[in-house]
Amino acid sequence: MIIKKAIIPAAGLGTRVLPASKAVPKEMLPIVDKPAIQYIVEEAVASGITDILIITNRGKGVIEDHFDHSLELESMMHKRGNFDMLADLQAVAKLANIYFVRQKETKGLGDAVLKAESFVGDEPFAVLYGDDVIIGEPPATKELCEAYEKYGKCVVGIKEVPDELLIKYSSLKVSPMEDRIFDVSDMIEKPAIGNKFSNYSVLGRCVLTSEIFDILRNTTLGVGNELQLTDAMKTLARRDGMIGVDFKATRYDMGNKFGMLKANVEVALTHKEIGEQTREYIKELAKTL
Repeated sequence: MIIKKAIIPAAGLGTRVLPASKAVPKEMLPIVDKPAIQYIVEEAVASGITDILIITNRGKGVIEDHFDHSLELESMMHKRGNFDMLADLQAVAKLANIYFVRQKETKGLGDAVLKAESFVGDEPFAVLYGDDVIIGEPPATKELCEAYEKYGKCVVGIKEVPDELLIKYSSLKVSPMEDRIFDVSDMIEKPAIGNKFSNYSVLGRCVLTSEIFDILRNTTLGVGNELQLTDAMKTLARRDGMIGVDFKATRYDMGNKFGMLKANVEVALTHKEIGEQTREYIKELAKTL
């Protein structure tokens, strides 16, 4: 079944990037000239997704505004003859069918996904974590969707990470199937190093079926006294097995300051307007280090 729906949980408080996220949602912090969440939505669209539910909370109405028309700005661009920018502004509002729902209490990623049950119905769906911007070809979500269509199992996007990051993410029990494709039979959220299965971790993307909702309802609260999506996916992995895709694109963790910096530098280097200028600046700066 071709996947057409996606969820983007974007209800986190952004405490790791304070004070920048005090008044501006971390999902709206820019990578050069676009907010982080726009890159995520564009990845979903490039992967064949047509309907997207963004899960927000109080104070994040600016995300809704970003994906709506701004008639005043569009009119101004038209009057000034800036038709390229006008086209860019209009394209943002037409990316996909985008819907919003609020997670009124921050109770974890699993709870956020539960808010999407009526939106999803009985269809398979993608989850694109709001902290993770993944840039490159092919789009990571497209790789996961293709794996779901091929194997008929739920899919997680995975990468090998060092021990110091593994304890902040998850550890997967994996066995190789083919190039960059793995069978996933177990996982643990935020493991102690002595308890890890491997250094492969779920990073930012997954494709799930609607049965995850019943599993979530029957999953006890986990790390941080929150409902962890990883704990529910662990039940799926142990029962049915899952597929892990070591996606080819580059992931940036927008939930930490260095991840934000890396994203801005690396995107700037390939940006059509400022790429060469950025490259020369970095070369000159490197001489002073």
